Amino acid sequence: MQITIELPDELANQLEASLGDLNRRALESFIVEAYRLKILSAAEVQRILKLPSHLATDAFLKQHGAYLHYTEADLVQDLDNLERVLSER
Repeated sequence: MQITIELPDELANQLEASLGDLNRRALESFIVEAYRLKILSAAEVQRILKLPSHLATDAFLKQHGAYLHYTEADLVQDLDNLERVLSER
């Protein structure tokens, strides 16, 4: 899908001088908002934005104030899994 935003040339030039690539900035803004709304996962963010790694994706999301969707229940499950794995050794 392609979305077009019409801006006066003067404004577009001014914004591009300040913000850089407006197409990329708009895409990033949409993707961050979709992540915040739990429409996209971090893996989908990474794929869509072609970020090189999970760490780069996490850094990108943090830079935009969108933090990992990780609940207390997720933590409990991770701790249970860790305990199970360690007890199998």
